[in-house]
Amino acid sequence: MTDADVIVVGAGPAGSTAAYHLARHGLRVLVLEKSQFPREKVCGDGLTPRAVKQIIKMGIDTDPAKGWLPNKGLRVIGGGVRLELDWPDLAAFPGYGLTRTRLDFDQLLADKATEAGAILKTGHTVTGPILDDDGRVVGVKATVNGEPLDFRATVTLACDGVSARLALAMGLNKRDDRPIGVAVRQYFHSPARHDDEYLESWLELRSKEGGEKLLPGYGWIFGLGDGRINVGLGVLNSSVAFGKTNYRRMLAEWLAATPAEWGASDPANADGEAQGAALPMGFNRVPHYTRGVLLVGDSAGMVNPFNGEGIAYAMESAELAAEIVVQALDRPEGPERERAFAAYGTELKARYGGYYRLGNQFVKIIGKPRLMRLVTHHGVPHPVLMKFVLKLLANLTEPRGGDAMDRVINAMTKVVPAA
Repeated sequence: MTDADVIVVGAGPAGSTAAYHLARHGLRVLVLEKSQFPREKVCGDGLTPRAVKQIIKMGIDTDPAKGWLPNKGLRVIGGGVRLELDWPDLAAFPGYGLTRTRLDFDQLLADKATEAGAILKTGHTVTGPILDDDGRVVGVKATVNGEPLDFRATVTLACDGVSARLALAMGLNKRDDRPIGVAVRQYFHSPARHDDEYLESWLELRSKEGGEKLLPGYGWIFGLGDGRINVGLGVLNSSVAFGKTNYRRMLAEWLAATPAEWGASDPANADGEAQGAALPMGFNRVPHYTRGVLLVGDSAGMVNPFNGEGIAYAMESAELAAEIVVQALDRPEGPERERAFAAYGTELKARYGGYYRLGNQFVKIIGKPRLMRLVTHHGVPHPVLMKFVLKLLANLTEPRGGDAMDRVINAMTKVVPAA
């Protein structure tokens, strides 16, 4: 006897998206989430057109009247230049991005999953797998208010984010040869910046101390449309500062140097404390399918190494995982079904492998301050080059055809060996 056809561990963007697509195909889906909604998550709260496409697929209304703030593209600041780059005009993706806090974004997705028929149980902390005699996962162990419970299903999706608790319990450790970052963000009340039409990226961070000292890392300022901004910074493990820096103090140093009218330089305008989280990148946990478990989103290290974006890839991999599971469960139990499950890892590598390998090399390059300074000062002033960079960093190209930039980027990702 099973409690569901599929158990989904975690109700973040990966888990809720997977549950939505699985339930729509008529499967019995049980989602186990350790927190209660609404819940706060550390995130930049910015959604590129890749993520918007997935949101639209789930039937979510992105009208600004519903609490979304649309954006036209990315504003890049660095090398003494301020450059506004619109999202590319593509058939494959919408031409706008969005911002919305994770406080209610995750709940919107979870609500869509339950509307489709998934059963959501919050306050359920999954602690490990249940194994059969052959070592295959046939369910999960969980605790609710300290009480142990077991849940059984034919297949399990690990969508438990950066913690990857289920994967770790199965002995699937992260790969040290793949990049990882740390991000710190904080909310501020900012009437002057809250409704910005562009996401803003800072390639150079400076403090007032020591004659405008150059700080490690890269920053962002995203308007939320509700009187607040999300400001934060990220540092990659290719930087000598990684693991040796007080990131919250560094954020405060940078913000102290921003204009007073923005509101972020005054701690009195802060809405909550600065919070940080890890960014697992470039497939840093594999295999993506093993012994009845599919790793989805952050639990498999699917954050884009080029720009730190995780939500789009969590939702895309979740949709793919759901499609694979539906096809697999229609086959007889045994080798034929396992072949269908194994296609998940193969398809992920085909979609993202070459691109992530390029991103892994990019991380190594930008970890060298002298080289990055050279690129910033000589690259940012050239709009055509930066348009190409935007397409590359945001992974926004037409899959087939497109303009010359699209064809070059697509060729690059195919030539490079998959990560």
